[in-house]
Parts: sequence; C-alpha cells; structure tokens
Amino acid sequence: MVRGPGVAFPPSFREVALSLSAHSAKLVAHPVGRLQGRVRAPGDKSASHRALMLGALALGETTVSGLLEGEDVLATAAALRALGAKVTHERETGLWRVRGFGVGGGREPADVLELGNSGTSARLLAGILASHPFTSVMTGDASLRRRPMRRVIEPLSRMGARFEGREGGRLPLAIVGTDEMVPIDYRLPVASAQVKSAILLAGLNTAGETTVIEPEATRDHPERMLRHFGAEVRVAPADGGGKRITVVGWPELLGRDIVVAGDSSSAAFAVVAAAIRPGSDITVENVGINPLRAGLYQTLRDMGADIAFENEREIGGEPVADLHVKGGVLKGVDVPVERAPSMIDEYPILAIAAACAEGTTRMLGLAELRAKESDRLASVSAGLLANGVKHEMGAADLVVHGTGSAPAGGGLVATHLDHRIAMSFLVLGLAAREAVAIDDGSPIETSFPGFAQLMNGLGARIGPEIEAA
Repeated sequence: MVRGPGVAFPPSFREVALSLSAHSAKLVAHPVGRLQGRVRAPGDKSASHRALMLGALALGETTVSGLLEGEDVLATAAALRALGAKVTHERETGLWRVRGFGVGGGREPADVLELGNSGTSARLLAGILASHPFTSVMTGDASLRRRPMRRVIEPLSRMGARFEGREGGRLPLAIVGTDEMVPIDYRLPVASAQVKSAILLAGLNTAGETTVIEPEATRDHPERMLRHFGAEVRVAPADGGGKRITVVGWPELLGRDIVVAGDSSSAAFAVVAAAIRPGSDITVENVGINPLRAGLYQTLRDMGADIAFENEREIGGEPVADLHVKGGVLKGVDVPVERAPSMIDEYPILAIAAACAEGTTRMLGLAELRAKESDRLASVSAGLLANGVKHEMGAADLVVHGTGSAPAGGGLVATHLDHRIAMSFLVLGLAAREAVAIDDGSPIETSFPGFAQLMNGLGARIGPEIEAA
C-alpha cells in the first residue's frame, strides 16, 4: 500500500483519482503541499430541494438551472414524480423542468417513497403530504431511519394530519393527510429551517394564516423562494425577540425560472483545505453568502484566514460571491454560541480547521449536531481521536486544542453514512503528517458528486488505496 508523506505515487495515481467513481468505498487522503486553482461550487442543496417542491406545487412550468444533482435531491425529484409532478432533466443544457400539479393537487403515490439518506426530503415532504387527502409512506436508508421526525410530526399533527411510525416517530412513517388542515401559530423549540419549511409548505394548502415563530434566525431562503413563486409571506418581529413568519393559505403559485446559487456548505471543504495549507491560493466561484448561512466564513476570518469575497452579486435573489482563499496560519477562537444556527452543518469542517490552528477553539451550542445524518458531535470526536488531535467533547460542545503544526493523522475514520464527516476527514488528511482514511466514501454522492475529482484538480491526493507499482 502507498502511505504517508514523501512517498512517490505510481504514475497512474492522478488518472485513477480523477476518474474515481463517486461510489468507491474506502478512500484515503494523502498529505500535500499547497492547493491552487479555480473551481465552481456545486448547487445549493437546500435551495435545490425547495425549488423542485415549489415547482411541483405551482401551476405551469418551472425551470431550474444550477440544481445540485446529488442523490438527496434526486430522491426529492423521484418522490415528486410519484405524486404526479412531471420532472425532467435536459442533459444538453443542464436545465431541470418541473410541471406542477398546484397547491391542492397531486395524487396518492402508488408505492413507498424511498428517500435514501435525505433528511431534508423527508421533513419537507411531510409538510406537503400532511395537507393532501391520501395516505403515503416514507422510508430511507439506515441512517435516515435513525433520524428524529418528531419535530415535524408534532406541529403537523396539531394542524390535523395523522402519523404512524416507529418509536420516536422514526421512518418508515405513514402519513394520513387531510385537505382540512387548520392553521397554527407554532414556536420552534429548536432552530431548524427544515421544520419551518415543513410547516409553511403545509400552510400553503390550509385555509387562513399559518405562522412559525423563530426565537433564533434560521436560513431564510424558504421565505424568499415562496415569495418568488407568488405566495404571500409576511415577516415581523416576534414578542420576546425573534421573528414571526406567516404564510397565507391557498395561493395560486405559478411556475418560475430559478437559478440555484452555489452551496456555501459544500464550498467550505475546499475553502478550509486551502486555508490550512500555507502557500495555497484558490478561488471557489459562485458561493452563496447569505448572512444566515455564512457563519463559517466569519469564524474562519476570526481565526485569521485570508478569505476575500470577490465579484459580489445576486443570483435568484440570493447574495453570491467568488471566494478567494490564501493559505496561512490560523489561531484558535471561541465561536459565539449565537452563531451556531448560521453554520450548524459546518462544525465538522471547522473542527478540522481548529485541529490545524494554533491554540484552542471552543465550539458551543452544538446539540443539533446529534440529530444529523449521524451523531456528528460523537463522529467528529471519534475521528479527531483516531488522528491524534487533542480535544474534549461535552453534551453540546467541542473544544479542540491545535498546536499550530500538522496533526498526526494516520487514522481510519468511521463515517456512519454521513457525507460531511467523510469530506471533513479527507480534508484533514491533506494537512496531516500521515494519510487519513475514511471507511466509506459513498455518502459523499448525496450532496457533492465529484468531490474527490474537484479537490484533486486543486492539487489534493484523494483516492482509493493503491497498490505500489
């Protein structure tokens, strides 16, 4: 096997790595020097799901460009087809077209809706299915079947739908919908754009006004996109702080043209990989920089990262920029707890930056990480331990002690079917003293098809283990 820094790779390594199947199992990231080049961020996963769903609830045709063609989004497309929407992809142009059935339309699916690893698909579709008068069943892979659905079941049940599932409301889940939903005012117990979206989607097919109260702000592209399709959405201050988001039921949504900006969460892997390798100089194009999702980039700047937002513009109503990143030395910081909702998906890759920084980084308010594709807090901790990174994990916090030098590396990380754990520890392998392996790279396909190829194009060495020549 080829292992460790300073070992010459066989001549075929680059060709093998660049043609790497996204479904390879064990992957290894080898230490490299600097990264250089320009890449384009894949489409925003959250916006891609919502563009397809709102296109299905609209009349007429919706065209979507820049859609993320990962497995999670493709699961949403397949489910919408089962409900009666016509969803097609033009390979020549890259455009996706959705011919919808309208807010009150749709048909009972003929089979179980198989959603793979996609928690976003499951929670948002629950809002649509709850407000339609038929019974449907959702299931997913082993990881998705472990994820909590109670957080959407509770408000949707109050609106009138019925649910039958495993203990804790987990998938497989039967949804007995109704077209006689009642509007509610619902205060989110946790900051979750998915729960907010599920309630607002149900509210579209509910007479009257449905309101979600957010004590802490979450990403606001649900509200932006609802308005774009013609829904009446009001946002006002809530008593005691936060926001009230109200949708008026039974609108006539009309098909629209949607341009999906680049995914800030996906761009984070290349950005951190460059930031922790001195001498690196890369640009990641077309990255969404909505302030409610850009907490990681502010935190990296607090750590001393050289990140410039260039060519700032708007795409589909969302602020976008090209991120120019130069590698250097990072310093440990205390991450403000109130920043967590704007970067909850980015804490695994932030932990990698912290492992390579000089000093201690404290991350607080991370309870939501335990309800993701894996228990991400525990998964990150186990991965850091396997690679010699000193840290402490609490019930909802993580403290990482960086030394300012390359972490030891050399470990094998269990991904637990979690794409962000997989990509984060591959990034660690690029900066560690010894190569870092992950047990399964296939989950990466859910959100970032072509991740290894894109990173290798910047100078990374990510691929399957290769026998020495």
